[in-house]
Amino acid sequence: MKTIRNPPPRLRNIDVYDSEWSLRNFANPQGRFGTSNLSVSLEFLSSRSPELFFSLSARPNFVIRPNPSSSSLMATHLQVSENAPSEELQPSSSRAIGEHDLLIVGPGVLGRLVAEKWREEYPGCQIYGQTVTTDHHEELIKMGINPSLKWTEATQKFPHVIFCAPPTRSSDYPGDLRLAALRWNGEGSFLFTSSSAPYACDDNGPCDEDSPVVPIGRSSRTDVLLKAENVVLEYDVIAMMLISLVNLDFLNKDGKGAHAYWLEKGIVESRPDHILNLIHYEDAATLSIAILKKKLRKRIFLGCDNHPLSRQEVMDLVNQSGKFSKKFEKFTGSDDPLGKRLNNSRTREEIGWEPKYTSFAFFLETL
Repeated sequence: MKTIRNPPPRLRNIDVYDSEWSLRNFANPQGRFGTSNLSVSLEFLSSRSPELFFSLSARPNFVIRPNPSSSSLMATHLQVSENAPSEELQPSSSRAIGEHDLLIVGPGVLGRLVAEKWREEYPGCQIYGQTVTTDHHEELIKMGINPSLKWTEATQKFPHVIFCAPPTRSSDYPGDLRLAALRWNGEGSFLFTSSSAPYACDDNGPCDEDSPVVPIGRSSRTDVLLKAENVVLEYDVIAMMLISLVNLDFLNKDGKGAHAYWLEKGIVESRPDHILNLIHYEDAATLSIAILKKKLRKRIFLGCDNHPLSRQEVMDLVNQSGKFSKKFEKFTGSDDPLGKRLNNSRTREEIGWEPKYTSFAFFLETL
């Protein structure tokens, strides 16, 4: 059995209807990570695979299993190198970085919700957003987020940093995390949102924060997450949050999520009994903030609603809700992988957090 080197807290991704999250505690010597340091990751279902909602899972599950080409629900990806041209990330010339100021790496759907709710907690704070392109800078500015393009030398450091960027648009994801860690001053919290994909469970069985993970070399998808987590663990004061994107269906007020995709398709070539773990984007954001405020170290947490459902159960609830004009017909697959049943009761107890959207069924009632 592998031993762990006191990893930082981390958050794993889950499917979001927003979907579920999985966070794993790295303090447990029998945890999922090996001998090197790990970081928190989240998975979002929507961007990696059509069968997933935007998921925030420490295993997109911030490994989502949506198509790599689908990015509408994912946070902006980071693609940088140490030799890349830079654009200074500068705070207001009249204000120094304060104790509650926040840097968001990858201010996409989740990052923007974190910014909104963080400002509610700390009025007057400064919030910065690191992006790959300038495509959404005007939107970020209107939201009160100071955007910056690419990386600079770590001359300006922040007390709180959250890394929400998915790996799909990065040529060196571990390197991106290393650069982000250099922007943290060590005083508050650094949270890496990842995915629950690395958990070694593919038979619809139970899985929690301390479940074992697959070895590096099993697949390119899990390798990039595990290597990124190891980088984060090099900084022994960082926390990780895992969200299950693969099994996470993230729903938001725009009706995005795996269920919406399947409803539009009508007939989907996937097996109906695959288990999904869900969490709402808003809940993923409030859990992230709750973890940041705790200033925890060397921990992994899991984000999910604790109500795992099969694909068929999800679409049965959609059809029965009366909220949609279309009706889903059927799943026709039989050979694709099964999922896992995530449970984050320990995360909830330790962080003192409960989701607003307690289940996918409850979410549908609010539409």
